[in-house]
Amino acid sequence: MRTKSKVQPISHKHTPFDEVNFDWKRIAYLLFVSRAMDRIEERELVPSKEVLYQFSARGHDLAQIILGTRMTGKRDALAGYYRSRPLMLSLGLSFEDAMAGPLMRAGGYSDGRDIGVVHNLPNLNGPCGLPMSGGVGAQYTPVAGWAQSIHYYQRVLNDDSYAGCIAVAHGGEASTATSGFWSSLTMATTMKLPMLFYIEDNGYGISVTSDKQTPGKNIAANLAAFKNLTILDGDGSDPAEASALINDALLHLRADQGPVLLRLQVPRLSGHSAQDTQAYKTAEQITEEQSRDPLPKLKTYLLDHLLTEAEWKALEAKAESDVSLALEKAKQRPIPETHDIQRHVFCETHKDGSFDIQEQGGLAPKGTLFPESSETAEPEPTRINMVSAIRRTLDYELSNNNRLLVFGEDVAAKGGVHAVTMGLAEKFGVERVFDTSLSEEGIIGRSIGMAQAGLMPVPEIQFRKYADPAEEQLNDTGTMRWRTKNRFAAPMVVRIAGGFFKCGDPWHSQCQEVKWAHAIGWQVAMPSNAEDAVGLLRTALRSNNPTIFFEHRAMLDDAWARRPYPGDQYVIPFGKAATVTTGTDLTIVTWGAMVPRCEAAAKQFPGKIEVIDLRTISPWDKAAVVTSVTKTSRCLIVHEDNITAGFGAEIAATLTETVFFELDAPIKRLAMPDIPSPHSPVLLNTVLPGENKIVETITELLEI
Repeated sequence: MRTKSKVQPISHKHTPFDEVNFDWKRIAYLLFVSRAMDRIEERELVPSKEVLYQFSARGHDLAQIILGTRMTGKRDALAGYYRSRPLMLSLGLSFEDAMAGPLMRAGGYSDGRDIGVVHNLPNLNGPCGLPMSGGVGAQYTPVAGWAQSIHYYQRVLNDDSYAGCIAVAHGGEASTATSGFWSSLTMATTMKLPMLFYIEDNGYGISVTSDKQTPGKNIAANLAAFKNLTILDGDGSDPAEASALINDALLHLRADQGPVLLRLQVPRLSGHSAQDTQAYKTAEQITEEQSRDPLPKLKTYLLDHLLTEAEWKALEAKAESDVSLALEKAKQRPIPETHDIQRHVFCETHKDGSFDIQEQGGLAPKGTLFPESSETAEPEPTRINMVSAIRRTLDYELSNNNRLLVFGEDVAAKGGVHAVTMGLAEKFGVERVFDTSLSEEGIIGRSIGMAQAGLMPVPEIQFRKYADPAEEQLNDTGTMRWRTKNRFAAPMVVRIAGGFFKCGDPWHSQCQEVKWAHAIGWQVAMPSNAEDAVGLLRTALRSNNPTIFFEHRAMLDDAWARRPYPGDQYVIPFGKAATVTTGTDLTIVTWGAMVPRCEAAAKQFPGKIEVIDLRTISPWDKAAVVTSVTKTSRCLIVHEDNITAGFGAEIAATLTETVFFELDAPIKRLAMPDIPSPHSPVLLNTVLPGENKIVETITELLEI
């Protein structure tokens, strides 16, 4: 075994032909298949504009296929990037799907919704190809999450089917400059995860040379000082050297001896994409790259050891024939149906209560059963604050769902910076309630991998603004079900604290809930009190959709927000608003920390003001709002987020479209001006919608 934290090159001259660990005939066949697909696309389908996005894998293909043929663990998983088709073919991606995807035909791994170079391959009982992202470096942290799940299933759930399994993140050398790479490297090395960083280095990130990505052009050399990391480095175009390195990496990983970074140098025998002319390269550079083509090297290697010239040509002829047949079948597929393009943003529920379960990801595909639930509260006599209410709900769900995990920065030892998770790590153990490295990209990215592995992750983002570095992963989570047409989903509950408290500031006090309402595929809950927090959180933790659960800082220990604990079965359906006060003359629509202010203002107009607490922003209860405004003929919308393009604008637009002729006055909005939350309490109270301002606005509207 190679020495840890040392770069270990290997020479094929000292490596005998290995027919035991490698199926060389299949490797050669798949290499021919990959080359045929690339050639047909480059020469025929791109010029005819039948394929609009094409990224050739020529030069990268051999080493990928060698690795893919060894991905045999029942719970193995990999995530690649736009040049990973050979790896996916060796994992089991059908030739027809591999051709139909770029052709934008119906069926397959996308049904025309996503670009055809980002593949996925669900598999609950064998090696799995996780959904690829169009973002560079976005594959790393989800793979780390899958790798952590391997340990969790093994060590906590005692599932032996995960023994010896691995997770592979495949990327080019340019992706090692991304935050996702470094975050996942931290996770893998600190937790000693069974994760392979497979870096193929062709020297270019489109046109940018490696020296702009990594000092010295070699990420393997630069990581030599990393603890708990085995590093292997060599020539990915040489079949003997590449196979020996891959074999060493897999033996190390399957023995669960910690992560491995494998850097293989490969030639890029094409432009970055079909549109890339490579004008930034000299003729000499292109000639040198062509001289390193792994295909003739493989031929020489196999003809020396295994195949005859005739057998080699027969494999090539079979591959050409099989690809031609796959292309013919792919072209016979219809173009995608247009009538269902809006389906599968969320899990779809039918009238009989059943729902369309994704093939992989979340608790639903494995048939998790939950305790009974009820929309009727069974309140205890004592009122508790929102902190205690959320903690008790997490406690109960952790006790009744052994695939639920709670984690984030300061979540375990400290009990959360808002004390919400205090005592949970001591009760459930650090495998289930644990602290993470300081990387929101890593927190959410690992949650994706965990969810895809069938767990229910509950990551915490300490403050709303801190979610910004994780926005790519959050967006990928939300769109996953839609872009894979219900093949994959990643249900999770992201707990985010935010909003003003005793003071404000631009970093800890933002709400910006409209961003997640606008995001594809996310449920958004914003409870105003402890009882609603319990019902909404329990619903989210049992949901088959990803949820943003917003914990408003001002409400966590607010006296108004205290309520009796409503019981361990209490749930609140998303999209069901609460009527706080009833009235006849004006409707106030609000949520979060604005609810008690609106209620206090409404009490100054007995019987006239109806206050509706939306409770959830996505989905939101349009029917309740429309019914109320139809009755009162006036509407005031109050929220803490900035006024321009805030969620109040969506409500106002909906009302204008549906009840315009029922209105006796213009719809009015009260919100923060378009500035960050100021730190000084004096300044903060000047710009926040307060009770006095709400009363003034109510008076104005009633007088119209």
